[in-house]
Amino acid sequence: MLCAPLGSVVSNHLSCQVGIMLGGLLASTGLILGSFATSLKHLYLTLGVLTGLGFALCYSPAIAMVGKYFSRRKALAYGIAMSGSGIGTFILAPVVQLLIEQFSWRGALLILGGFVLNLCVCGALMRPITLQEDQTTPEQNHIGRTQKPDFQRVSPCSTLTKKWVQTCLCCSLQQEYSFLLMSDFVVLAISVLFMAYGCSPLFVYLVPYALSVGVSHQQAAFLMSILGVIDIIGNITFGWLTDRRCLKNYRYVCYLFAVGLDGLCYLCLPMLQSLPLLVPFSCTFGYFDGAYVTLIPVVTAEIVGTTSLSSALGVVYFLHAVPYLVSPPIAGWLVDTTGSYTVAFLLCGFSMIFSSVLLGFARLVKKMKKTQLRFLAKEPDPKLQLWTNGSAAYSVARELDHRDEQSVALTVPGPSPT
Repeated sequence: MLCAPLGSVVSNHLSCQVGIMLGGLLASTGLILGSFATSLKHLYLTLGVLTGLGFALCYSPAIAMVGKYFSRRKALAYGIAMSGSGIGTFILAPVVQLLIEQFSWRGALLILGGFVLNLCVCGALMRPITLQEDQTTPEQNHIGRTQKPDFQRVSPCSTLTKKWVQTCLCCSLQQEYSFLLMSDFVVLAISVLFMAYGCSPLFVYLVPYALSVGVSHQQAAFLMSILGVIDIIGNITFGWLTDRRCLKNYRYVCYLFAVGLDGLCYLCLPMLQSLPLLVPFSCTFGYFDGAYVTLIPVVTAEIVGTTSLSSALGVVYFLHAVPYLVSPPIAGWLVDTTGSYTVAFLLCGFSMIFSSVLLGFARLVKKMKKTQLRFLAKEPDPKLQLWTNGSAAYSVARELDHRDEQSVALTVPGPSPT
């Protein structure tokens, strides 16, 4: 996720096909090289850095392509596409364990490297598409044609390099990342930080918490399985629901609702200390976790548009990375300090609720400003109204006088005999 913006840059300047195929090649290379590792440092570089970089080049472009191809049922398309992550985790977890038992971990990494190489095939199937809003206007084309000869006439190497660097910086900042100056996107970015901080620790500490309240190891693992399966169901069904006509215009509100409910689940978790109570929690949290994950690209597209979606998603997923990295250690420190999971879970819950409230408050303020501007635009000025009414009355009088003159001319064609 830290390298997600790099995937957006590659896909924007080359294509989504090239970005995904290059990412698949890097990810497969990392897994294959990891099978020959002789120390943990080698695995950090291969399985961690190289494979992670390859997945980063694949993820953002693949999600952005969904937004370009689908508009009518966009949320459902995102839900189906993003459910692949949960389905893959659910299926591959026992398969990988079987591969390790049969071929050792080195053989398992080799087989996974060949399996991940299929990302190159997936990337080749990402047929490029050009939307109407992606096309440049004639004025922009004219500006580009007039500037190009001036750039080509530069002969000194240093000046040419300087202009090339300036051109690249201007293109990157003004065209690809101009949305960073949008107030709506800034609010979304801040809320993503709090939301990502809250959602990450549960996947690390749900099993230890269940064990601490007397649940067996098998039942605790069953809770994580329930969470994963319901997460997949939430991806697809919530995307389908928000594509309905009654909810299509309220996807933003549905996103806030899902994030807020996950925060409330966190607040209730310290009171749930038995398996019959933890099972409904896993179902509820898993469903709404899959729900808001599906709507993240939809909400981002509503703010920045489809043209900048790939770059915006790169930034959004980059913002996920820092809380994902920091929040589990902080939660673990709180558990060690207090001797209980209560403070850690409450902090995560309030963080997600604050994320939802922040976005809701920003949207409310924006609507109030729009309403105020409409009210001011509709409110008539008394002086303007008087001047308009006077002009209208004067025009009507002139028209009536003109009609009277025409009627007299028609009825009396010549001079009067008297």
